[in-house]
This record gives sequence, C-alpha cells and structure tokens, in this order.
Amino acid sequence: MLAKRIIPCLDCDLSVPNGRVVKGTKFKQIRYAGVPWELAKQYYEQGADEICFLDITASADKRETMARVVEETCREVFVPVTVGGGIKSVEDANKVFKVGADKVSINTAAIKQPKLVSELSRRFGSQAVVVAIDARRKGSFWECSIYGGRKFTGIDALQWAKKAESLGAGEILLTSMDKDGTKEGFDLELTRAVSEAVNIPVIASGGAGSLESIAAALSAGKADAALAASIFHFGEYTPNEVKEFLAKKQIKVRL
Repeated sequence: MLAKRIIPCLDCDLSVPNGRVVKGTKFKQIRYAGVPWELAKQYYEQGADEICFLDITASADKRETMARVVEETCREVFVPVTVGGGIKSVEDANKVFKVGADKVSINTAAIKQPKLVSELSRRFGSQAVVVAIDARRKGSFWECSIYGGRKFTGIDALQWAKKAESLGAGEILLTSMDKDGTKEGFDLELTRAVSEAVNIPVIASGGAGSLESIAAALSAGKADAALAASIFHFGEYTPNEVKEFLAKKQIKVRL
C-alpha cells in the first residue's frame, strides 16, 4: 500500500504584487493567511508531502505572478508542487512547469474542453495532470461547478471523475463545496464514492478540521491524500503532527 499524503493548499490571490495566500468558507468569506512561498517553505520544513497552489484570481494578466510564486517556492521547497487556476492550454501549463511545478490542476478548462486533459497527459505524462472537481450535493448526486464555484454545470461528479480518468488524468482533486472551509470534516460519502469509481489517486479536500477528520477521509473515505488549508494556515497543526497522529492510527504515512 502506498503511503497516504498530506498536502497543504495555498489559495493565492494574485491581484496584489507577489500574491497573498487567503482562505474562505464555502468559496466565500475570504481572509488573509500569508505570503505564498514563505508558507510553502514552512510547510515543507514541517513535513508536507506536497504543496498545492490554487490561483483564485485566475486571469491571464496574473499568470506571471503565479510563475514567480512557483519559482520562488522551488528554490527552497523540494517536494512536488501542483499549480491550479487559469490553466487553459498546453502553453499555460508549460509556463509553470518551466519554473518548477511538478503538476497542474485543471477544473473549468477540463470541463469546457475535455481534450485538454488528453493533450496535457500526452505532452507531460498523466502523473503531471490533476483534474480538480468542485462539487456540491444536489438531490441524489453531486453536481460539478466551474469558475471557482460560481457556475454549476449539471454534470455528475462521479461520472466526470470516470471520464477524466479515461481522458488521461493521473489524479483527482475532489473538493466538497458543502464542507469547504467549515472544518466540520470531509464529505465522506462523496469522497468514498469517487475513490471507488476510479483507479487513480483521489485527494480529499474541503472540511479538514480535526485530526480525526483527516484520518476518516483516508480510511472510511478511501482517499489517497488529504488536502487542508485552515488548520495549517492558522497554526492549529503542522503536517508532521497530522502524520504522527495518522501513524498511531495505523495509517501508512511518510515520517
């Protein structure tokens, strides 16, 4: 069995010089958390398995700022770095790979132009392509959203996860919009359903609040990794503290 991964997520507002890390609740109520590369270095030193940057401003004129964030980060951070937000083409992806990113995460562009998933996979390898799914419960299914949760698509998250895998995605970043930022625990039903539907790794996101909630996502939820923001940004836990707890629960992690 592969070790489970703990991944701090840094939502980046690139509308200011050098960018800033922010955190919201259910994709709203944003508050400031810190400087992107400084937090990334801190989490790396505290045992993070990977770092995920998500550009929540995601417009073309901010892309150079994200490139700088990645470049500054990769000078002193030596775990895989994923970049998402505003990646709409092979050329966009290539820019962040050139400055040190290991993976790109795509959501809106993947749903609007599914062939991009295949193009990225052929060019950079499936291991470098993460398809992000932001979904909320709607009746009997979970509905995918795009544009940072501002537009809903009618697409079933489970069916889209399967299609993304068939297109060449190497990983799914699954965020429950119902749980995002609430610290009430992950949506275990959604996480488990997607994890069982695909044969590629699933990263659980949205709702990390306690050590038990992370353990539940990796065990009952069957996720391969857990992504969290608030608990790290505001000093409740370090990645190593999370992993030490998981190890005591007999969940395999890298210590």
